[in-house]
Amino acid sequence: MDPRIQIDPKVCHGKPVIRGTRVLVSTLLGALSGGDTIHMVLQDYPTITAEDIAAALAFAGQLSNYQVADYEAVA
Repeated sequence: MDPRIQIDPKVCHGKPVIRGTRVLVSTLLGALSGGDTIHMVLQDYPTITAEDIAAALAFAGQLSNYQVADYEAVA
């Protein structure tokens, strides 16, 4: 996982955030999927960087690659 992403039960109930902030990864992803540009997100959240947004996108990409090791065990 990217060091820019923090998951700590003491911060935002353990939801993934940009390290050193309380900006949720899901908030950034929601803004981008809703049509906001990276520039708009950076204006809305001045404590984060374009690299933080890239880390959030990479984190989402990693989660989307999740798979169950043994399909039979789940069925």
